[in-house]
Amino acid sequence: MYLKTKLLKIISFAAVLLLLASAPVFSADSQLITKGSTTEKLVALTFDDGDDGKNINPILDILAKNNIKATFFVTGRAAEHHPDLIKKIDQQGHIIGNHSYSHPDFTKITAAKMTEELSKVDNLIKNITGKSTKPYFRPPFGAYNASVLKAVGAAGYTKTIYWTIDTIDWRGDSVTDITNRVRNNIKPGAIVLMHTGSGAKNTVAALPGIISNLKSQGYKFVTLNQLLGTTQQTTYVVKAGDTLYGIARRYGVTVTQIANANNITNINLIRVGQVLIIPGTGTAPQPTPQPGTQVRYTVKAGDTLSAIARRYGVTVTQLANANNITNVNLIRVGQVLIIPGTGTAPQPTPQPGTQVRYTVKAGDTLSAIAGRYGVTVTRIAAANNIKNVNLIYVNQVLVIPQ
Repeated sequence: MYLKTKLLKIISFAAVLLLLASAPVFSADSQLITKGSTTEKLVALTFDDGDDGKNINPILDILAKNNIKATFFVTGRAAEHHPDLIKKIDQQGHIIGNHSYSHPDFTKITAAKMTEELSKVDNLIKNITGKSTKPYFRPPFGAYNASVLKAVGAAGYTKTIYWTIDTIDWRGDSVTDITNRVRNNIKPGAIVLMHTGSGAKNTVAALPGIISNLKSQGYKFVTLNQLLGTTQQTTYVVKAGDTLYGIARRYGVTVTQIANANNITNINLIRVGQVLIIPGTGTAPQPTPQPGTQVRYTVKAGDTLSAIARRYGVTVTQLANANNITNVNLIRVGQVLIIPGTGTAPQPTPQPGTQVRYTVKAGDTLSAIAGRYGVTVTRIAAANNIKNVNLIYVNQVLVIPQ
């Protein structure tokens, strides 16, 4: 009888595991971004590197001279053609995004082919720089549709970067035409598209004037990370004595996030020398504070409370409470923030009747908003009587449950 009962329990447990293994996994579509959601005079310069990369060196020289960091979208063929230049882009502090391997029209290929194109580039860039191109993807030819956004989102590219201003420099237009397209269409949060190849023969000549003009208008130049408050992935090489839990704590992420990012099925099995992708990171790990000490952070241009919270492994709500911030969308450059949980006294619970509210912006999803505030989609939906979590509208005011 005992053996029969034990056997039935084993069979039941196995059945549960089988059901969990076969359960469908849902991923969010990639978010299409044409500009940053800001009223501050910020602009992101982006350069597509499709093949020969002829102008990369002079472009880097101009950016360095002006102390500007930009974002480069690289194809696999470009990475294979000039890996030394790709490494130089990374070493000078610029961001690298994915522009596909062979530059096909993504609306005309299968989801499997899209994944293959993205994966080949990401592997190439990781081999050169040690960093992933995620979460940024720029569609070749600017071609996208719902199927493309779904496929690239499933591949881990949560941000599909379009542009606000297309300089059309690739066809060899004049310096004046390129400059005027930027000057006449600039707006806060603009993403400017330029190219590095030999076809863009006047880009190098136009770039200094564009930078000078925008600076005279009060614009600050930022990377996509700064403009969007997101970060890219870094990698970590496992050392003797490391555990996944210890690595997760070091970078302020969860064990589950690291396991998912690296297809680890047994979180107790990692090996010395194994290279792990650290999801949602772009900064060095934060040191563990000594007991009784406080960590403070000074807000910089392009910072958001969400990005700062992720950097230190706390929630937006915790940061807001620790600093008496009533509107989480309003922080100022130079503001000094206390990072909670680093030697401070326990934070008080918000007083009854106080609420955090968020106004939906173009490109927002309920999932992204929930992640920003450290709550679940279900809780936000319940707090706002939302029946369909895929349907929210621009300027909708959401109550963020505490």
